[in-house]
Amino acid sequence: MSHPDRTAPALLLGPLLRHVDPVSATLWVEVDRPCEVTVLDRRARTFSVAGHHYALVVVEDLEPGSATPYEVHLDGTRVWPPEDSAFPPSRIRTPGRAGPFRLAFGSCRYASPRTVEASEGIPPDALDLYAQRVAAQPEDQWPDALVLLGDQVYADELTAHTKSQLHRRRDAKTERRAMGDQVADFEEYTRLYDESWSDPQVRWLLSTIPSSMIFDDHEMIDDWNTSAAWRATVSQKRWWRGRITGGLVSYWVYQHLGNLSPHELAEDRTWRAIQGLSADDPTRDAEPMLRAMAELADAEPATIRWSFVRHWGDVRLIMVDSRAGRVLEEQHRRMLDEDEFAWVETAMRRAVEDGVDHLIVGTSLPWLLPHAIHNLERWNETLNVRHHGKLRGRLAETIRQAADLEHWSAFGHSFERLGAALASVARGEHGRAPATALVLSGDVHHAYAAELVRPAGLEARVHQLTVSPLHNQAPHPIRVGFRIGWSRTARRWTERLVRLVKAEPTDLEWDKKAGPYFGNQIGELVLSGRQARFLLSVSEQGDEHLRQVLDEPLSDA
Repeated sequence: MSHPDRTAPALLLGPLLRHVDPVSATLWVEVDRPCEVTVLDRRARTFSVAGHHYALVVVEDLEPGSATPYEVHLDGTRVWPPEDSAFPPSRIRTPGRAGPFRLAFGSCRYASPRTVEASEGIPPDALDLYAQRVAAQPEDQWPDALVLLGDQVYADELTAHTKSQLHRRRDAKTERRAMGDQVADFEEYTRLYDESWSDPQVRWLLSTIPSSMIFDDHEMIDDWNTSAAWRATVSQKRWWRGRITGGLVSYWVYQHLGNLSPHELAEDRTWRAIQGLSADDPTRDAEPMLRAMAELADAEPATIRWSFVRHWGDVRLIMVDSRAGRVLEEQHRRMLDEDEFAWVETAMRRAVEDGVDHLIVGTSLPWLLPHAIHNLERWNETLNVRHHGKLRGRLAETIRQAADLEHWSAFGHSFERLGAALASVARGEHGRAPATALVLSGDVHHAYAAELVRPAGLEARVHQLTVSPLHNQAPHPIRVGFRIGWSRTARRWTERLVRLVKAEPTDLEWDKKAGPYFGNQIGELVLSGRQARFLLSVSEQGDEHLRQVLDEPLSDA
């Protein structure tokens, strides 16, 4: 994206309010040229990546429980909020206020409604509608946090507008044939974020509600890291290296950087190196450094941790990378490698030791699925492992990729290990059990609530809460499939398949508490002391407002 020369710098994207704790906050912006960014008298110089310019401003010395309106200045000129803004002033609200803690969450936002053709039949954008609802509410009813659980952009499903842009940019016909209507590199990824985050409603929401984000497959490509066979095939594509490095670099810049606390930023080697680079010359390009980081992260996932923790008083979020760090060797499949899983378990124990009332695990992919789909994934994994390299194994791999059988259930060892870790917390083995242990997920284009009912003797209630999509759709076959997936008949038939191949049975049992719900949707947690409620709001075709369809108690308190 090129921009004409102007006297003053311009704000292109943001501000995004990202990490917020009782005394500090980080704000992210994209601007059109090197400059100094100022928020509440805190200053940061921009850094450059492939001709684009960004800044992360760390605001410190805030008061716990405070609400502080702020403006953004570029080289001394105010650029935010807009003069004609119809929204309340953007503000930093730090933890510590009286009243319940409110957390909004969802996933899967395909572009902006401004750029989607009406013929696609996608219902109104739940995130846009939610922003309008929040703006009209008293401040004490605003959410304290927003958790986005993957597919913030779609690199492999483009709007007509973006396709047209990319075709004009690409000169070589061979490149167009190779890539099709998908993004190829970092430059093209920047257009996806510009398209998705430019809505006035969403832009205000992200400027005022602290957001935490993790990727899922569509940020890179559908079925990313489904299996070793999938990876071997895609790695042979001559466009793949540019795609995965561009995807990881853009994720680091637009999403991951804001997930880090000021302390983590100070210790992050990549961030320190970029600061040193831009301190010498803000126009020096950090892309080569970030591209090297991305190539190493793709080849050796243990070199970077995308997972992170959020501390919100008596509420703790552990966000888990369930995509980039998978172990794909067929005889040793794991959703997370050993070091990453140990890190997650340690974070869970520390949360209990700190006495939290609510432990939240964020993972883009649901842990507890409809029973029939869970059984199909266990059946398929067993066939793949047992017949790897043989005809039956190749057929099973074809089914795995065609049916997207790649959730936690398709990584049986990891499914059981996460269940054991949550049950250990819920039994109070590491200290007083929290009131709830909640797994938040997206991906599957519908919403439901499920509760773990076995093993027995749990002092905390353990729930799977799935909300997806914010702005996409579930075709009719998917709606039918997920309704059937919860049925007793489908469960019985698929249990026969599992027994037929002698798949390892699970000791876990769960019941559906609510759903499935379809349409565009956003979930909310309302946490007050040891009480917890799950609210779900939905928009369907023709809706001008979100409709609340669920208010489900999650705790015994």
